[in-house]
Amino acid sequence: MTSPAPDVKRWLPAFAAVALIWGTSFMFIKDALTDLAPAYIALYRIALGALTLVLFLAVRRLPPARGLRLWMHLFVFAIFASTVPFVLFGYAEQRVPSVLAGIWNGTAPLTTLLVTLVAVRLQRPARRQIWGLLTGFLGVLVVLGVWEGVGGASLTGQLMLLAAVTCYGIAFNYTRWLLQHFEISAFQLSAGQLLMSTLHLVIAAPLIAGRPAALGGMSPRVWIAILALGVLGTGLAFALNFHVVQTAGVTTGSMVTYFPPFVAAIAGVLFLGEHLTWHQPVGGLIVLGGVGISQGLFVRRRPGQQVVGGQGVEDPVGRDAAGDGPGTPVGEPVELPGSVRVGVDGEPAPRLKSNA
Repeated sequence: MTSPAPDVKRWLPAFAAVALIWGTSFMFIKDALTDLAPAYIALYRIALGALTLVLFLAVRRLPPARGLRLWMHLFVFAIFASTVPFVLFGYAEQRVPSVLAGIWNGTAPLTTLLVTLVAVRLQRPARRQIWGLLTGFLGVLVVLGVWEGVGGASLTGQLMLLAAVTCYGIAFNYTRWLLQHFEISAFQLSAGQLLMSTLHLVIAAPLIAGRPAALGGMSPRVWIAILALGVLGTGLAFALNFHVVQTAGVTTGSMVTYFPPFVAAIAGVLFLGEHLTWHQPVGGLIVLGGVGISQGLFVRRRPGQQVVGGQGVEDPVGRDAAGDGPGTPVGEPVELPGSVRVGVDGEPAPRLKSNA
């Protein structure tokens, strides 16, 4: 007997808000670049995100992550999960439109799968995973417009974006390992990660970008961008996505993966006056098609069976360039048990009852 579908009114507003917040993050990065160096954009937004999640832990009366060994892992994990990719996305957007950054962020599920297949090797890849990777790679070539020749600042920026989403691929697999070896919740993991990233950038930002700009000299638009990236993108979106997964189930929560690239394109064109060539959105659609193929989105499933990410059951919802966008661990179709591991804002969470 299947359980009744959850009332759409309970989760749709939160779902839409998460897609909007994550999708507009690339526009806000571009806005912040008018007054701030990329390293300081990353520092300020990570620090605000860390503060938001620490306050959230306090409200929920959850302790911080504990144990020296765990914090040592979090120090390394944060390098791939936020410190390096956040900085890279900022420097990339000095060279390419925010729309392209949003499209490239949509490839994070594919880089996650590639890292899983190359480095983890827990199972033979399914045929659909191989086809998904090949389709996604074709989409990347279309985004680049390789037939026109690539080079200069645009190529440098897009290589930075590739490096950033590759970091996410490493981080998502590291997340899986951490959840298997430590008793830690998604909120504790993300808060610890952002605290470690703050430490990284307090040291690294002055070395990379020199002295910071005077905060008093920042325009209101830049302040809004930083607050949106830090408080909304990492804090509020995290809690909202957690609500969606709890209310509507893992599969519904995973569908938010497909919307931020489109939101990024609309925001970049309407609010930043950016221009697209035909092959960039077409390539983005091909990339998202590759993600869908690799996740089994187009596979017929038996009743009670869901295609979700990772080894076991994990919600394929991840962190984007702002620490607030989608990336998707992918894997074989599995039967949902009574309780599952789900991920929010890129991190698998403690065991929750499945509503799917």
